[in-house]
Amino acid sequence: MNYLSAENISKKYGDKQLFENLNFGIERGAKVALVAPNGTGKTSLMKILAGLEPPDSGKAVVRNGIRVALLEQDPQLAPNSTIMESVFEGEGPIAKAITDYKLSIESNNPDSMHKAYEQMDNLNAWDYEAKAEQILDRLRITQYDQVVGNLSGGQKRRIALAKLLVSEPDVLLLDEPTNHLDIDMIEWLEKYLSASQITLLMITHDRYFLDRVCNEIVEIDMGKMFSYKGNYSYFLEKRDERYQNLASGIAKAQNLYSKELDWIRRQPKARTTKSQSRVDAFDDLSKKAHQKIADRQLQLQAEMTRLGNKVIHAEKIGVYFEENNWLFRNFSYKFLPGERVGILGRNGSGKSTLIKALTGIIKPSEGRIETGDTVVFGYFGQDGLVYKPSHRIIDLVNEIADNFEMPEGRQVNAAQLLERFMFPRNVHYTPIDKLSGGEKRRLYLLTVLLKKPNVLVLDEPTNDLDILTLNVLEDYLESFAGCLIIISHDRFFLDKLADHLFVFEEGKQIRDFPGNYSQYKEIVLNEDSPTLPETPKETKAAAQTTSPIPQDSEKKKMSFKEKLEYEKIPEEIEALEKQKEEITAKLNDSSCSHDDLRKLGDKLNYIMAKLEEKETRWLELAEIS
Repeated sequence: MNYLSAENISKKYGDKQLFENLNFGIERGAKVALVAPNGTGKTSLMKILAGLEPPDSGKAVVRNGIRVALLEQDPQLAPNSTIMESVFEGEGPIAKAITDYKLSIESNNPDSMHKAYEQMDNLNAWDYEAKAEQILDRLRITQYDQVVGNLSGGQKRRIALAKLLVSEPDVLLLDEPTNHLDIDMIEWLEKYLSASQITLLMITHDRYFLDRVCNEIVEIDMGKMFSYKGNYSYFLEKRDERYQNLASGIAKAQNLYSKELDWIRRQPKARTTKSQSRVDAFDDLSKKAHQKIADRQLQLQAEMTRLGNKVIHAEKIGVYFEENNWLFRNFSYKFLPGERVGILGRNGSGKSTLIKALTGIIKPSEGRIETGDTVVFGYFGQDGLVYKPSHRIIDLVNEIADNFEMPEGRQVNAAQLLERFMFPRNVHYTPIDKLSGGEKRRLYLLTVLLKKPNVLVLDEPTNDLDILTLNVLEDYLESFAGCLIIISHDRFFLDKLADHLFVFEEGKQIRDFPGNYSQYKEIVLNEDSPTLPETPKETKAAAQTTSPIPQDSEKKKMSFKEKLEYEKIPEEIEALEKQKEEITAKLNDSSCSHDDLRKLGDKLNYIMAKLEEKETRWLELAEIS
């Protein structure tokens, strides 16, 4: 049963055809992801399906009685409303009943209060406010009487998301729902949507989120739509097969076209009915033979300035914005060439402030930072591209240089470079204001890489970039020889690129963790578990955060990761010894209950196993140091 259908929908933006004659349906209970390069009309399609924007042709059909709601990237909320008023505002019958009930109380009219009370009863709406508070709390919105106009864009998006989840529409359309959410919120939303029976269509760049929530992927490619029943890996496999089949079909058509062209040239002008049908077939064959597969692949290449041994040395730095209101303190670290660091933490914890201090954009409130003489920063921030209102795409690149040298030694001009970044020549003179959010981010990335940085600092780089562009960016960053520092809520991105984390934890402490996000998450879950896993499993989990023992007996130098691990192990052993002493002291406390003693015993076994593992690993690394 289709809840929502697209029938021959087409849309142009200026002279650009976004898509043409799209047909698809969303069945009840389906959870669908929409995948396409930036600038191909994903957001426009969502607005058409939600009834907020008309198509050029065709129509969106909603089944009778079905409510459709859209989370926009820039939601419009009444600026003078409070947070709770914004959540209750809407067309849903329950939301309307609660609003009427609140208004009746304010008016102190017994008749309207009685009527509103009955309506609340009839709709079982009494739990609605409690549900709203619960969802807002999970999205870290707690002061419900705040005026919406005073909030940040990220807070407004979370309120808009809460409003949609509370109102429970039949079909939920989500445009980049993970933007402005930290990892804890994303993982909660992931579980919430997976467990619900709601029908869903969403645009997202978060591949873990996509895989764990959606069971179908639809792709817009070259103005057409293709559907895949399965997860993201299945989609990539079948998409490659489709391209191979298309290329094979074009090659066969080109071979046949050469033969038919020779026949056409030899035939007289007066033709029989039979030969005329062959001429007509030749016209169709010619179109197929001259068809080109659009190259939508970002060609991400850039030179890197030579980087010396000294990168960034931070010594006991801290930052506050109000006296005694510190974001962090006593952060010390020496960044090394080739290091790949991820930075985690809740929104507002100080992640962006830390990297702005490290790059010299702001001065720390205390401590000092030394930067190597050869360091060239490439800072890709959340604020985005800075440009003049009159700027066209090619103007921005020409202001940097006329010609650019690629890593292979070849010189390219501004137009050729833009084509490598998926800006075809017919859009080079387009005003930057006309670009989509993702296209602006891609152009911003180009301007950062043109500086030939050797220290790349990326603050939420996955926001507004499509999945296919992210794949290319990840491949480039994997081969980047300089120092890489990343803030991201994209767990897939962090797992692929970061082998060392700084984690902003409760108490404004920055935890130094040698591993990627999934490894950190596993360790944290085990630490927070009331009953720890058995020692063998725990030892195995802990071992996954370390580098494997080198198999080459002739290896004389440590890798960067091994050196980092070797330097950190003594501190970890000292911390474990301290925990061991504390647990032993508690075990000798006669006031402990039997259950507490059992838990302490389990934890002591775990600490002892980790101590043994760390000591063994330190000896192994010492032999190759």
